[in-house]
Amino acid sequence: MTAAAATPGASSVSRSQRDAYRDDGPLARGLGRAFGPVSPLPAAALTLLSPLPSIALLALEGDAVSEVALGAAVAWSVLAGGVANGRPDWGRFGWVVPPLLRLLEYGTLLALAVVAGPPAVSHCFALVGALAFHHYDSVYRLRHQGSPPPAWLSIAGGGWDGRLVVAYVLLVTGALSTGLLAGAIVLGIVYVAESAVSWLRFGQAQRPALYDDEEDEDD
Repeated sequence: MTAAAATPGASSVSRSQRDAYRDDGPLARGLGRAFGPVSPLPAAALTLLSPLPSIALLALEGDAVSEVALGAAVAWSVLAGGVANGRPDWGRFGWVVPPLLRLLEYGTLLALAVVAGPPAVSHCFALVGALAFHHYDSVYRLRHQGSPPPAWLSIAGGGWDGRLVVAYVLLVTGALSTGLLAGAIVLGIVYVAESAVSWLRFGQAQRPALYDDEEDEDD
């Protein structure tokens, strides 16, 4: 079962659940607050449009795409995906928003890595593995624990939008391969450690308390 398949219908999703499924950073949330209420398009349509320039560039130019054009495509992706955060209602197709955001982030990171060269590609897969763990954990934590991950975790991770912006800056400065590896290690440690603590606490809370009734034993 994928994280997308585990996402419930739009009508049953609260705001906190929505934020957990989206994994927005401060930038996307700010764009949503500023432009979401005035956007005529629903969240699903905006999210669907967000990766199209990147897809078109890679289809036409492959790994020879210019950094300037790729930067414009990343900017559009963050803008469109961020504005979708501010839409008041996902609508009947709202369930596609989380998987589309995962496709946008993972695909864009891989595209940037391909442009940077082979070493960056292997490091990109390591980072995507850490991110996939976090996104799966968020889904199943909501399903079984009934609460989303803490807000600080989203801020620490930068959100999908922040990670794309940082990755592009690293590409331009020639440090993408190192940055992807560092991100995979740091975020992997943070996500796994926080998740382990959360599930341990949940397991302890679910375990019934056992008391020794000394008076009954004396009787």
